[in-house]
Amino acid sequence: MGFDEFERLVIEELDLLPDEMVDGLENLVFVVEDRPEDGSLDLLGVYEGYDLFDRSNYGYGQLPDRIVLFREPLLSICEDEETLRHEVHITLVHEIAHYYGIDDAQLHELGWA
Repeated sequence: MGFDEFERLVIEELDLLPDEMVDGLENLVFVVEDRPEDGSLDLLGVYEGYDLFDRSNYGYGQLPDRIVLFREPLLSICEDEETLRHEVHITLVHEIAHYYGIDDAQLHELGWA
């Protein structure tokens, strides 16, 4: 799947997330990149920035935090579009949870990691 088609799929999955999850997101952008900087296929997505509780130190004019989904790692674990959509959905929920201050241990308990 090409970059543009993958990016459209991510947007579609983002639009399907519950309003309660996305309405509170501020100064945050969603980005698609081919791979992480180290070139590995191990990382599906990443949250780069301050979680909601650490934003008290957030400065005026602060660049947006980022949620990055990595196209090639996601494609490498999915055999079809249905599986890809599922993995993109899980990755979006996982990274948005980090925005809200939920760590990996809590995500494991909730079944999202």
